[in-house]
Amino acid sequence: METIEMNSVSLKRPRSEDDVADADEIKRQKILEKSKVGNNSGQSVETVTGQPDKSLLGDMKNEIIPNEESEEQEDEELEDSDEDGDPESFADMMKHGLTESDVGITKFVSSHKGFSGILKERYSDFVVHEIGKDGRVSHLDDFSVPVDDEDPSEETFAVLSEEDKQRLEELQLLKNKETSVAIEIIEDTKEKRTVIHQAVKSLFPGLETKTEDRDGKKYIIAYHAAGKKALANPRKHSWPKSRGSYCHFVLYKENKDTMDAINVLSKFLRVKPNIFSYMGTKDKRAITVQEIAVLRITAQRLAHLNKCLMNFKLGNFSYKNHPLKLGELQGNHFTVVLRNITGTDEQIEQAMHSLREIGFINYYGMQRFGTTAVPTYQIGRAILQNNWNEVMDLILKPRPGAEKGYLVKCREEWAKTKDPAAALRKLPVKRCVEGQLLRGLLKYGMKNIISAFGIIPRNNRLMYIHSYQSYVWNNMVSKRIEEYGLRAVPGDLTLKGATALHIEEGDVDNYTIHDVVMPLPGFDVMYPKHKIGEAYKEMLAADSLDINNMRHKIRDYSLSGAYRKIIIRPQNVNWEVVAYDDPRIPLFTTDLDKLEGKPLPVLPTDGKFRALKMEFSLPPSTYATMAIREVLKMDTSIKNQTQLNTTWLR
Repeated sequence: METIEMNSVSLKRPRSEDDVADADEIKRQKILEKSKVGNNSGQSVETVTGQPDKSLLGDMKNEIIPNEESEEQEDEELEDSDEDGDPESFADMMKHGLTESDVGITKFVSSHKGFSGILKERYSDFVVHEIGKDGRVSHLDDFSVPVDDEDPSEETFAVLSEEDKQRLEELQLLKNKETSVAIEIIEDTKEKRTVIHQAVKSLFPGLETKTEDRDGKKYIIAYHAAGKKALANPRKHSWPKSRGSYCHFVLYKENKDTMDAINVLSKFLRVKPNIFSYMGTKDKRAITVQEIAVLRITAQRLAHLNKCLMNFKLGNFSYKNHPLKLGELQGNHFTVVLRNITGTDEQIEQAMHSLREIGFINYYGMQRFGTTAVPTYQIGRAILQNNWNEVMDLILKPRPGAEKGYLVKCREEWAKTKDPAAALRKLPVKRCVEGQLLRGLLKYGMKNIISAFGIIPRNNRLMYIHSYQSYVWNNMVSKRIEEYGLRAVPGDLTLKGATALHIEEGDVDNYTIHDVVMPLPGFDVMYPKHKIGEAYKEMLAADSLDINNMRHKIRDYSLSGAYRKIIIRPQNVNWEVVAYDDPRIPLFTTDLDKLEGKPLPVLPTDGKFRALKMEFSLPPSTYATMAIREVLKMDTSIKNQTQLNTTWLR
């Protein structure tokens, strides 16, 4: 599905909240207002609203990078959106979106004064390196290929002339109207034909070959494999027993998300995407480096893709006997540039020292809740309430906000006719959630919404209820920090291994805020033994849910719950303020720059602008945006950005 991408937006921090609270906000405020801001920790806790200083930020949708693939898949926005049109109209449409306070993000832990900065003015200002389970940070620093006797030698490729290679490359990349390329075999022998077949398939993945007789001469015909055969499992050819079945490699990609990259690799290699494995998906609008494994594809074949693919490179090849598993990474290391900062040196030092020493509130970021006027957590709540008419209505009803025109027409047709076939005809893109639900209604009928909803892929369905859990968690953590500050108190929860324990009065001095966890609601978790435990119960009761009965009659939607640390302290935090004149120049070298020997531009000692270069490592399931939010002290929502400033830097 398509998502809104904001390349770079400069904005001011809001001076006040003028929006009228909706029903969800009223219920949330009733719970949160039972106690006043204050704590006995001696450390300052600040709220989002009322910040007087300016702040600049860009591309917050795409910069939110959860470090665990399962969570990041849940965070895919389910509504298609329209990027076209002038900035004013887009900003007007986004008035119907969410702000941080709508989803419970209301606190800061540090006392420094907020300042301005532009994030992702260039996508290369945001670099992510995966940290494997062994603690090793993935880097692309080697293009060499491990060679064994089974691989075709480089001499094999000399059988193709430069003209043949050019024609084959154009065929491979679909750059001309030719459907095939014929290579005449001079001095025909079976061995010569075999070498040419091998060379074409190795050098130009995506092409198949066959031998044909034409006018008494033999030709090798190269062509694009088509249909289901092209997506067959890897061909069952001889694979050396001494070689591991999986080729592991480092994928370096620019401005492309992980699944897009794998789909492209699959297309060129003529294999199904499911033979690839990885530990986590990475953001699109960034430069990211991660490990990938693929079943029975040679390193040599993969390396040749570097010659014809744009925006990503493959390297650091090795053979191993195992694939990669989702979530087995330790986290990600981020290198981030905030350009055109306005903070004083003292402000920046205070902000970064606080990030290193205290950390940031481990909120679920805005990406978790969608960007349209119907937040994903509302749909999740309706599922848990077993209110299937409401689920159908929330997904399909007309809504204000940024959406593709065909989705608007589809919703209007649905509202007018309640006819799934008629609404589906307005929808050229059938793979979106709306299309899937309408197909389900067409198949199972309006009286069997549960089965119709079941057509939507399981991960997307579960995303809705996980969004509701995240909504509750954010609100409860804000209340916990408001009530007790940044210290452990009796009744808090902590983990001993995988087991949750309550902190007792006599043991409280043995714990800090960094040991405290809070539960995502479910049937298999404990709740704090202080005011916040009761607040959980009240919040769910306000949503007509029973905290003591979180099992759903449909097993998939039964919530077991989980525990999540409330404060994350990033590791390996480093920063530097640099001066620059040209906003287009890079301010650090990437792995690819180093491999290609590109020097870093010489920066002036006293430039027109200043930038904050920061590095930090985060564990899985945390949001980089929430760390940056703590540094800048500002609201990261798209609604807030577009309402305050509609200057788009494309």
